[in-house]
Order: sequence, then structure tokens, then C-alpha cells
Amino acid sequence: MAEPPVIVLVRPQLGENIGKAARAMLNFGLTEMRLVNPRDGWPNPSAGPAAAGADIVLDRAKIYETTADAVADCEHIYATTVRKRGVTKPVVGPDAAAELMHSQEGRHAILFGREASGLETEDVALARHILTVPINPEFGSLNLAQAVILTAYEYSRIGREVNADQGLVQPTADDEMLPPAPQAELDGLIEHFEKLLGPRGYFLPESRADATRRTLRSVLTKPGWNHLEVRTLRGILSTLERDPRD
Repeated sequence: MAEPPVIVLVRPQLGENIGKAARAMLNFGLTEMRLVNPRDGWPNPSAGPAAAGADIVLDRAKIYETTADAVADCEHIYATTVRKRGVTKPVVGPDAAAELMHSQEGRHAILFGREASGLETEDVALARHILTVPINPEFGSLNLAQAVILTAYEYSRIGREVNADQGLVQPTADDEMLPPAPQAELDGLIEHFEKLLGPRGYFLPESRADATRRTLRSVLTKPGWNHLEVRTLRGILSTLERDPRD
């Protein structure tokens, strides 16, 4: 299995953006960040708060003088840019790049340029592929962290397809859902509704009463209420049942 890609930030300008990029990386299981000649030096006190807990990425970040030094041990290099800048190379999207990262042995590195101007021509020349995100041609403006998270997400997504045991999980509220209420509690709720609705003529005409009761049961059964929800509904009915003067 190929190693996870290295994220290389070339001449990044703001510590906050480095921290946000680290946060984006760790969300999708990437931990190796390399910095090429960051403008404000390193370490940068602004990076930590912006990383929002992704300290492992910042603590392990390595500093290089040149982009060539930063990718010297990598066999597969991708330059993220919206234009080729006169360099003829294969162009891939984040999904196709992720497939290559999972299928080709060796170290993979993704280059991201400075916030204001992107990668320079000499940086792009080091790459084997141009990595371009399909984007609105009327507004092609991604910030550094957004570009990092798009590529990191695609790497993670393709990884789940290739290897179901990759370790990343889909967040879901189902883990915290209570089981449906027992049938006896649900029957009590339905009976409570019928008790309140009957005197008000809801089940008239008599010829349609059974069908109306079946429909009411279907409506109240469908959501799969848990016992707390059933208790809440019973409380609402009991409140409506009381004389307002009480």
C-alpha cells in the first residue's frame, strides 16, 4: 500500500493559514506537512490556535529552503494550480490524483503555493502532474485551507473504497439515537389521542371510525418514537386535556 501523501506548503504567508491547513489534513488522516521558506518563519504563534487541536501536524512539520529539497524523496509530485503556466503536464482532478496515490507505490507529494500568487513556474516544473479542482469559471477563488481539504478529502474517500478498514469513519447521529419505544408505550399514546379526539367527533361518521383509527395508528407509528418522545407527546396531550383554569 502506498504511503499517505505529503502536503507541501510552498512559501506560505500567514501562520493562520498553515494552522488551518493542518486542521484540514488531520480531519482526513494526513499528518505529514512540509513548509518551504514560510514568510514569517517557523514556528509561528498564529498557527496553533488556527489548527484547533491538530498539533501533531504542526509539531512534526519540517522546514525546507527550496521546493526541490522538500520533495527530493518523493517519486510522485502534484502541483495544485489553475493554469499550466507554460508547462505541459498531465492534468488530473483531486479524485483522479487520489486514485494514483492509492495505486502507485512510492512517496506522493502535493504542492500548494503561497496565498497571494500560488506556485511559481519553477515549482510547477518539479511536478509530474497538474492537480486542478473543477471550479466555477466565473469565480475560481479557493483559499489555502480549502484547497488542502479538497485534496485530503478525496484521498480519504478513495481510500475507503479501496480499503474499508482504513480507519476513518462517517460521522452519524445514529450512534446516539435511542431505540424505538416498546409497543405498549406506543399503544398508550394512541389510546390517549383517541380518548381526546373521540368526544370531539373526530371518528365520525361511525361508518368510517375503524378506518380513521387505523390511519391515526399508522401516522403515530411511522416515526419510530423513542420512549422519551412518547413521554413528551403524552405530556402535551395531558396538558391539553386539563381545564385552562387549572
